[in-house]
Amino acid sequence: MVKRPISIYILLLMAGCTHKAPKQQQEILALKEMNELVTVEYVVSKIIKANDNQTWYKLGDRKILMTCQATLKGGIDFSKIDDNRVTISNKEITIVLPRATLFSINIKPEDIKVAYEEVGTFRSGFSSQERDQLAAQAQRQIQNSADSLGVLRTAEANAGIFVSNFLRALGYEKVTVKFDDPFTQPTLN
Repeated sequence: MVKRPISIYILLLMAGCTHKAPKQQQEILALKEMNELVTVEYVVSKIIKANDNQTWYKLGDRKILMTCQATLKGGIDFSKIDDNRVTISNKEITIVLPRATLFSINIKPEDIKVAYEEVGTFRSGFSSQERDQLAAQAQRQIQNSADSLGVLRTAEANAGIFVSNFLRALGYEKVTVKFDDPFTQPTLN
């Protein structure tokens, strides 16, 4: 009788126990690994106008007009995809994606410019802190208007095209891409 080391039997047993993940899980994993996919980038110009002429105890006017450019990036958070969002039948696949999200709004300091400033004789000019507050207010206004600008709708349309092409490249002949309940409001991060 030939004695074989027990380690060979353990290796054979372990090799026999390994299994491949189902095709559906592999494809979901491939999408999930993309994590946040930016599918749209908008550059928006904003005019910031301020004055504080309404105070009765200050003599003279103080007005400022600033411009800024903001870069908005939106897309789909693929980390939210799970098995419940994918249905596969032969060469047909249906996937339900989460709603588009606004990932970032970036206003660079060099993109904020003072176009006009008027300061009365008895007043001091706008401080850098006041200008920063005005820029922060502009950023909030841009974020709130992202949906009306079409950023999230465009992000979803582009994501649908990307996912459809990605899944067709994997061999699916019929691809259906849907999004979460349309009555759920898209999110702004």
